[in-house]
Amino acid sequence: MSQILAALNTVAVDPHWHTLADAVPDVTPEMPKDVDKPVQSLLNWTAGLGLAAAVLGGLLGWAAVAVGHNSERAALAARGKQAILWSLFGAGGIGVTAALVTTFYNMGK
Repeated sequence: MSQILAALNTVAVDPHWHTLADAVPDVTPEMPKDVDKPVQSLLNWTAGLGLAAAVLGGLLGWAAVAVGHNSERAALAARGKQAILWSLFGAGGIGVTAALVTTFYNMGK
């Protein structure tokens, strides 16, 4: 661990460390127009199908809870509750991922 700290200290106190950043040209990244539409369509379809699967999983989970409680099958009800939670986590993950992709995509414009 001390070797890592020593290396970081050497980099921090070196007066010429900023010359490494000067070699990078001033580039403005942007997505080519030919790729923009297909990528956006792919992201939209993936998010839509993923959210549809999450909703279907949640509905099936609620159905399993209802059947499990009414037929006194505790294992089925517990499995249904897990399905509901995983559907919520999946939908939340898709939402967060879509927001991050959109944010970083708009930063490049």
